[in-house]
Parts: sequence; C-alpha cells; structure tokens
Amino acid sequence: MKLFNSNEWQYRLARTIIQGIIGVLIANLDMLIGKLTISGDLKPMIVALVMAILSPIMAQIKGGDDAVLN
Repeated sequence: MKLFNSNEWQYRLARTIIQGIIGVLIANLDMLIGKLTISGDLKPMIVALVMAILSPIMAQIKGGDDAVLN
C-alpha cells in the first residue's frame, strides 16, 4: 500500500493525520463507549502508549531501513 511505503509529503501527512485521529478516538474512548470511565490523568498516558505501539507497527508495514524486524 502506497500510504505506508511512500515517503512523499502527502503520504507522511496522511499517516500523521490518521495517527492523530486514532489518538483522539483513544482519548475519548470513555465518551464513545459510555460504560467506561477513564481518569483525565490517565488519558495522556494511554494515548502515548497507543502511539508508541502504532509507530513500530507502521514501520514494520513500511519495511526497508525503518523495519523493526528484519
């Protein structure tokens, strides 16, 4: 998929926007689900953990020099 493989500015911007949307969804998961209660103090840590997990996954999908596993 060109979105993950290309280093052109449009695709880097799209990846950044997608990661931001995922971060917002994760941060507001309690509001979206309704039955879940997440403290405001924990939300930044949860978003950071999700982003820390997404970055290596995206690098692995991309392959090449950025790949985590060879």
